[in-house]
Amino acid sequence: MASLPILKPKEVIRALQRAGFYIDHQVGSHARLFHQTNSHLRVTIPIHSRDIPQATLSCILKQAGLSKKEFLKYL
Repeated sequence: MASLPILKPKEVIRALQRAGFYIDHQVGSHARLFHQTNSHLRVTIPIHSRDIPQATLSCILKQAGLSKKEFLKYL
């Protein structure tokens, strides 16, 4: 399976929006995204001035219920 790329927070948010998520609110440097049809899927994205580490991105994908392959399709 392909490894996850190093991405900026805005790129991750854009990909999740293509997957059906929307930004509900942002508090400080963390944005909270919810899925449009499945309200149980909630994702928190850290919006800092640095790239998102691969381990953090893996946790984000787990929260979103997406596989690596599905996520890469939305990039």
